[in-house]
Amino acid sequence: MLTVGVDIGGTSVRAGVVDPRGSVLDTSRAPTPAGERALEDAIVAAVEEVADRHAVTAVGLAVAGFIAPDLRTVRFAPHLAWRQADVADRMSDRLGMPVVLEHDANAAALAEHRFGAARGAKTAVLVAIGTGIGAALLLNGEVFRGAHGVAPELGHLRVVPDGRPCPCGKNGCWERYCSGTALSATAVELLAKHPGVSTVLAREAAGDSRAVTGRRVAGAARDGDPLAKRAMADLARWLGEGLALVADVYDPEVIVIGGGVSTSAPLFLDDARERYASVVTGAGHRPLARIRTAQLGDDAGIVGAATLAREMAASMTRNHSRRS
Repeated sequence: MLTVGVDIGGTSVRAGVVDPRGSVLDTSRAPTPAGERALEDAIVAAVEEVADRHAVTAVGLAVAGFIAPDLRTVRFAPHLAWRQADVADRMSDRLGMPVVLEHDANAAALAEHRFGAARGAKTAVLVAIGTGIGAALLLNGEVFRGAHGVAPELGHLRVVPDGRPCPCGKNGCWERYCSGTALSATAVELLAKHPGVSTVLAREAAGDSRAVTGRRVAGAARDGDPLAKRAMADLARWLGEGLALVADVYDPEVIVIGGGVSTSAPLFLDDARERYASVVTGAGHRPLARIRTAQLGDDAGIVGAATLAREMAASMTRNHSRRS
């Protein structure tokens, strides 16, 4: 049974045909439009492009937003047009096959549990570090959603009272200190204090501080730039601090670090592990979670959404057989 997973982000819509082993067989991509109807048109076009080449039976949408517990409605998506939208039913009507929704971090966690870094773990947490922090919690292989479908928003744990302002309305959220955006902000702050330490980043910041992106800072750190390395060390510290909080609350068997920033894991993950191990409650007297990088990369959301669609389609087939 082949199914389609669609990863719907703020910049692109990516559809992929996925087989039961979690392999992505074919893909299509389009820019993410601004309007609600235009977005749904783009999704239909992306799915139909790959469906024309493969016999697919169901579609899963991985959405960067709040999904209702029934996996049918997008309640809110900060970078997309949907607000309290019955997306699954509308897309199912247009595509002529079952459609299910999932939060993009939950979809990635499902994929890593079935096929990747969290395979076989009873309790696993995914921390996806990109522009911000997305997170998911799996208990006995099942997604924990909370009472209203929005758990766990780990990126908005407050780690620094009265710290950096966050778009969520609070100050000092974890993702303001541990993300691609945070890496950029830290580098700009360090440049203001120590303008002569990094000639490369200082030259770029002089033109426009927005040029000092997290990706650029990571690249400079790989090249040995001292200020960029200090910014990366700050990210490692806050990652370790946040993971200790996560472990104190959930005591997971495995923590999977995903998202775009995870591609630079060799620059920060060992330091983050050390920080986590030193500040977690009961340090030195308890088992520690295994902290691993995600194995499925950018395909995790597609694979997870397609896997959920396959499970939904199989359940529908079983129920139909029982009624027959």
